[in-house]
Amino acid sequence: MKPDQQALALWPTSASLNAAETDHLVFGFTALTLLLTVPIFIAITVFAIWFRDGRIAHRSYRENRNRLLEVSWMLIPFLLTLVFFYWGARMFDTQKHAPGDAIHISAIAKQWMWKFQHPGGQAEINDLHVPAGQPVVITMISQDVIHALFLPALRIQMETLPDRYTELWFKADRPGTYRLYCSEYCGTDHSEMGGYLTIMQPAAYQRWLERSSTPGSLVAQGRAAFSAHGCSGCHDGGGMVRAPSLAGLFGSPVPLASGGTLVADDGYIRDKILDPGRNQIAGYRQLMPSFKGAIDEGEMIALVSYVKSLGSAAPSEGATP
Repeated sequence: MKPDQQALALWPTSASLNAAETDHLVFGFTALTLLLTVPIFIAITVFAIWFRDGRIAHRSYRENRNRLLEVSWMLIPFLLTLVFFYWGARMFDTQKHAPGDAIHISAIAKQWMWKFQHPGGQAEINDLHVPAGQPVVITMISQDVIHALFLPALRIQMETLPDRYTELWFKADRPGTYRLYCSEYCGTDHSEMGGYLTIMQPAAYQRWLERSSTPGSLVAQGRAAFSAHGCSGCHDGGGMVRAPSLAGLFGSPVPLASGGTLVADDGYIRDKILDPGRNQIAGYRQLMPSFKGAIDEGEMIALVSYVKSLGSAAPSEGATP
């Protein structure tokens, strides 16, 4: 079935084990809901007809309580729903923790298109190529309004917000081409904000990467931007200004002048570039200017990738960035 025909299918094609498990959860909980509710509505209908006004029927009340039956019809449905609650909670927890060997792809949403950028610098518009059998993490941000990346074949979606990174991960198992959409109304041409997810065999994905032209890896692009904006003059250690070293920064705790710490993740690095005065670092004077308006989201992703490439430090008490 072609990708555009899949959009008209009663149920989208499943392209991952997570999607299949999601289907099982939905179908199983639907079946349980019907099992618990249909008999009640049937009984209501039967009793309404049988004891309707004007019908001759035995209406005397007889005391005949069965406590075991009463407890059972409350306890058994409760335990059954707990099974599905645990099932869904386990899947939710799994979706929040990506494997360490995942490929990291960046996504920028804006009215009305998606831009995806691979670690090697390969960029694509409204198309996303990924390898089958390999975990993929997509770090997203919006350049204007709220969007949402929806991959029906994988049964996942995630809001894409302005000024904040969000993340989803998946491992696709079924090669093919599938639709992707924006599932959050974002303006006049919201319905046109879609594209295609292409799941490829690993060897074919590597050939696609090699064929795709690129000005350099994300890290290389970030290194160039780091120098172009004068960041190296302070943060490389040889300048006149005493600035925090960026080596080993990513993932480490950052002590704040106000007390407490923050973890230096993607969002922290981005915020420090655009708003250096926020969450001032302990032991340093605030001299760095804001780069808000001087760096777009594409260049920001490259800069964050470069800082992350400088390594991460094991968390330690009172560590200084």
